[in-house]
Amino acid sequence: MDARYHRHDLYPDIGPFASGLLAVDDRHHIYWEQSGNPRGLPVVFLHGGPGAGAAAAHRRFFDPKVYRIVIFDQRGCGRSTPHAELTDNTTRHLVDDMERLRRHLGIDRWLLFGGSWGSTLALSYGIRHPHACLGFVLRGIFLGTRREIDWFLHGMATVFPEAWRAFRDLLPAAEHGDLLNGYYRRLIDPDPALHQPAALAWSRYETVCSNLIPRTEEPQTGVHDRAALALARIEAHYFINNTFLADNEILCGLEAVRALPAVIVQGRYDMICPIVTADALARAWPHAKYVIVPDAGHSAMEPGIRAALVRGTEAMKTRIR
Repeated sequence: MDARYHRHDLYPDIGPFASGLLAVDDRHHIYWEQSGNPRGLPVVFLHGGPGAGAAAAHRRFFDPKVYRIVIFDQRGCGRSTPHAELTDNTTRHLVDDMERLRRHLGIDRWLLFGGSWGSTLALSYGIRHPHACLGFVLRGIFLGTRREIDWFLHGMATVFPEAWRAFRDLLPAAEHGDLLNGYYRRLIDPDPALHQPAALAWSRYETVCSNLIPRTEEPQTGVHDRAALALARIEAHYFINNTFLADNEILCGLEAVRALPAVIVQGRYDMICPIVTADALARAWPHAKYVIVPDAGHSAMEPGIRAALVRGTEAMKTRIR
């Protein structure tokens, strides 16, 4: 095997060589950037959430000498505008934005790299635009089903009862029977005194449950408050609308991309997106390389997940040429 497949950590920090805002309709402008090799193998990084936004560290999963790295913030989050906006913010809109961005950048086909909600979006895009896909590197599989949403809202209490009680107890006892609607009403309220505490509680719950060894530090104010609002508001919006997908829509449409190369990376102890979903995807996609990281949870930055993802992008250098 080529020695480069043995790389097991992120590449050094790099900056973008181009960036901009793309108007995707009369309201939304999405931030995009490119880094790495301008004439390299195109790859698009799809962040999670929905609503989490992209970060500089996300460039580091890819060899900058080989890849033309495209990163963008999905509608309503990160550097895209308007911030935390829910109007015309659906899965189909995000898929259409990706296709508009691909054409704007003059890319024929690209590799799709996404984790958590990013895996949902990658597969949704691939099913609708298989001609534009070179392959997939996916992590922490989420297929947008009602069962997965219910697990996030209630099932994680099985393993993280303290974090879940803190999440639940932001709401009055009378609303404990319907956490999603209770949070959603607060998150869409224009009054920061109502939406900001709900956003921080939602974000804290998700963060604590994302790592095999939980992070317990208190969130910072300012920039974090802004990011937490986009994450919580947009996630609640998607969850209350069943991610704008029919149940099992992705598995039912998988035939469109089944012949393309794929790597699926899953933490054994992922509590945000339990392994049963990755297992179902791997069984439906027998030619995909399925990597279970035995000592990891959900976060892409846990050492085992990070190493497996980098090995995946290294392997794709030759698989899709």
